[in-house]
Amino acid sequence: MSQGPRSGLAAVSSALLAMSRHLEVRDVLKTIVASARELLDAQYAALGVPDDHGGFAQFVVDGVSEEQWKAIGPLPRQHGILAAMLHQARPERLADVREDPRFEGWPAAHPDMSDFLGLPIRDGDEIIGALFLANKLRPENADSPHRKRERGCGFTEDDEELLSILAQHAAIALTNARLYERSRELTIAEERTRLAHELHDAVSQKLFSLRLTAQAAAALVDRDPSRAKGELQQVTTLAAEAADELRAAVVELRPAALDEDGLVATLRTHAQVLDRAHTARVTFTSRGVRALPAAQEEALLRVAQEALHNALRHSGADHVDVTLHKRGPDTVLRITDDGKGFDPTTVRRAGRHLGLVSMRDRAGGIGGSLTVESAPGKGTTIEMEAPGG
Repeated sequence: MSQGPRSGLAAVSSALLAMSRHLEVRDVLKTIVASARELLDAQYAALGVPDDHGGFAQFVVDGVSEEQWKAIGPLPRQHGILAAMLHQARPERLADVREDPRFEGWPAAHPDMSDFLGLPIRDGDEIIGALFLANKLRPENADSPHRKRERGCGFTEDDEELLSILAQHAAIALTNARLYERSRELTIAEERTRLAHELHDAVSQKLFSLRLTAQAAAALVDRDPSRAKGELQQVTTLAAEAADELRAAVVELRPAALDEDGLVATLRTHAQVLDRAHTARVTFTSRGVRALPAAQEEALLRVAQEALHNALRHSGADHVDVTLHKRGPDTVLRITDDGKGFDPTTVRRAGRHLGLVSMRDRAGGIGGSLTVESAPGKGTTIEMEAPGG
């Protein structure tokens, strides 16, 4: 395995490290495909993850432009050579895939391919995917911007052995990514259950009190109108508190569309919603922050939600400002209010953490940090620093 420019130990190590660096399944798949194509000097690479209905749940390609990929059309089905990878569970190395009897043709926009190397990705006895390479390139042209494929030069046994090693590590990386996403789903489900209980307890108590107070007002309206008026004012207060409880719970229960919109757009929308819902002015600004890994974006969003909830519910602030910006290699989230503030030491001693423990846990969980600056009458600033971005 010493024939190609990318087949040395350093190149293999680099590819394996790249795979282990990602936690999201889609990121892992893309990294595997890109690593395989570069390592074995192929023009095209693809990785398919089968579904339970004869098709592919995910199919990731490298070497094909986005325009080409859109023109090709729907994801392929499990037929022909693709089916061989998934059902016969053995490597396939072909001089020209188009001459194989199992070849069933391609869509009109599909790029032309000949040399072919494919093998299954296995987790024990289960085949969890299939990795494909096409069109071996000449090693001596590997660094040229205009690489051309040498006619008749197919993949070698060494290539097959190297891809087999890569596939074994790909199985580990893909399995770990799936476990991570499953863990996140369970955590979200547990969080939703907890919030549902809190919503039930808090709002039920408010509504029960509101009903009793309304009944008292009705009983007093004829014999003591002044006291009835006071009870009705209390009804108004309780109804407003119940609405606040509902609003806060709904905002937290609703999953933010981080995958579609990203952190910056999600935070901006969240601030706009809170600005309309509360008397306090809520503003948001962002400078120079790009996309972050999903775990970081979720932690930053949750800390922002908790800090905003505290500021709008407890501080009496007229203005709450949210900023997201770069500081060196890191991303910094800052929530500042001009409210009544508090003594963090006193709050900690009294056991009233205002969600600070939860926020610190979220920050620490992604390798970040959280600081709180506040004093009576001086407002509050909560700052979270997250790596990357």
